[in-house]
Amino acid sequence: MRDFTTVFTLAHDHGLSWYKVGEACGMKPERVSKVARGEATVTAMDTIERVADGLRIPGALLGLAARPWENSSPTPHPESDDGDDPMNRRQLLRGALAAGLTGPALTALTDTRQSLDVALAADTEAAELSDLELAAEAYGYGYHGQAPTKVLVDLAGDFAALKPLLARPQPVATRMRVCHTAGQMAGMVAIVLHDLGARPEAKKWFATASAAARESGDRQLHAWVLAREAMVPLNYGAPRAAATLAEQARQAAGDRPTAAATLAAAVAARAYALAHQPEQARQALQAADTLMGKLDPAARADTWLTHGEQKHHVHLSHALTALGDTRRARESQHRALQLSAPTSTMTRSLLAIDAATCLHHDGDTHQACRQTIDVLTGLTPAYRTGLIHQRAMGLYQSIPTRHHHERVVRELHQVLAA
Repeated sequence: MRDFTTVFTLAHDHGLSWYKVGEACGMKPERVSKVARGEATVTAMDTIERVADGLRIPGALLGLAARPWENSSPTPHPESDDGDDPMNRRQLLRGALAAGLTGPALTALTDTRQSLDVALAADTEAAELSDLELAAEAYGYGYHGQAPTKVLVDLAGDFAALKPLLARPQPVATRMRVCHTAGQMAGMVAIVLHDLGARPEAKKWFATASAAARESGDRQLHAWVLAREAMVPLNYGAPRAAATLAEQARQAAGDRPTAAATLAAAVAARAYALAHQPEQARQALQAADTLMGKLDPAARADTWLTHGEQKHHVHLSHALTALGDTRRARESQHRALQLSAPTSTMTRSLLAIDAATCLHHDGDTHQACRQTIDVLTGLTPAYRTGLIHQRAMGLYQSIPTRHHHERVVRELHQVLAA
């Protein structure tokens, strides 16, 4: 009966920002967002009543008595088409007050006061922008067990909410904030598209993210976008192009120990390893490890926008596997798995395929194929395509053709073709 996660999500889906929902219900936008994500609940009776009144939810739907406004003529909201007309507002108040301080009259007075509260706020657009900045930070924590397509829909919806802020004249500092958030969100949309195997669309979103990052003036964000973009050609058969983008990211990031600089070096190591340039790969690996050791705690957070230890070992696993350094690759795989949540389906699957590739490199092709088949058949269709499929296909293609007639190799090929 009191499913506020659904209530707030529906309100948001119909165009209300978390700020607007919070304003209507007397709650902080951050708490509204957490409730919508299922990370917080609403239990206090006075809060439930504020939600009912703020969103005009009949009391019976929330286990309450009928609200005062339910049995009266509806009073147009001050933000409706005619509610901002002072003459019309005066007539509405006069009519409502004619019968005394009844429920409708008090509602009309409250609406009038709240409309002025909004006008008196320091910057309503800034509050909405803060809401979107908060959303970008939340998306940075990744899939959390959600299907990539679900995350993509939510991300794209909030990204669209930035357009009105860009369309209106803004102070320079505010526009830079909007562009920064747009760069982050567009980059994360591109990440999800890349994971789903939509390579052309991912590249277009990375281009948008890059343009927004440049306009934001944040070189570290631009470096992050370039390093992430490098992972598209890296994972889809063009390691030399990936190395070029990764080096551009390293140049943009500079020499300071930042998350973007560390990511760029790690991606460069993977690209050089796949391009059969082992010396450059080892140099980039050493640079990535050195930078990682100097990162501050905030930069080590486990998000898409930072560079945590788990992510670092995921990159090292792939680079070392491609270099044939299976001992060190297994060490990174083990550490990455220790740091990966059980819900990190994508990451854990890629690590398992890296481990299988190490088995193949060490001569146990049969077990490598069997392990990869188990990974693929254990996934839902949402995860069995895109990046995971590409990594598994890379293992299959590395098996000499003289072994392709063997039963387990044929079975892996059939699973990949399904």
